[in-house]
Amino acid sequence: MSIRHGLLALLSVGPRHGYQLRVEFEASTGATWPLNIGQVYTTLSRMERDGLVEQGESDEHGRVVYAITAAGRAEMARWFSTPVAQSDRPRDELVIKLAMAVAAKEVDVVEVIRRQRTATMRTLQQLTRAKRAAMEGAAQRLVLDSMIFQAEAEQRWLDHCEAVLKEER
Repeated sequence: MSIRHGLLALLSVGPRHGYQLRVEFEASTGATWPLNIGQVYTTLSRMERDGLVEQGESDEHGRVVYAITAAGRAEMARWFSTPVAQSDRPRDELVIKLAMAVAAKEVDVVEVIRRQRTATMRTLQQLTRAKRAAMEGAAQRLVLDSMIFQAEAEQRWLDHCEAVLKEER
């Protein structure tokens, strides 16, 4: 997900200033994607240049308020209607790490898997606790659920890796 599209989605609800957008973005993602306020304003500036947002009146504290334009709504609709392709996601560092561990021959791959499994289990426990404590509503729960499912899938994949390595011996 790009910050740009996330900000457009938040602005579709109504005009906001940068700090509001940062707080709402982080709340919507369950604080799993922290934003630097500079990122927010840089992105807003680019979106204004591209005609996706426009500056409105300043609020009572002198902060510039931004609103989504018709072009911004069209871009947001395009983004929501386009599925995310697997190839659009970043490379999985763990997959590359394990592949290189196998190729290196000098590395105890089973130990690498064990350490990763321990770290993933710790993460899974933290996410489960965070989900129990989540009070922000559906958006935050969905983000945490996704992260939990990814951690569970990683655990299963690590089990599979270990089984494949045992077959190779």
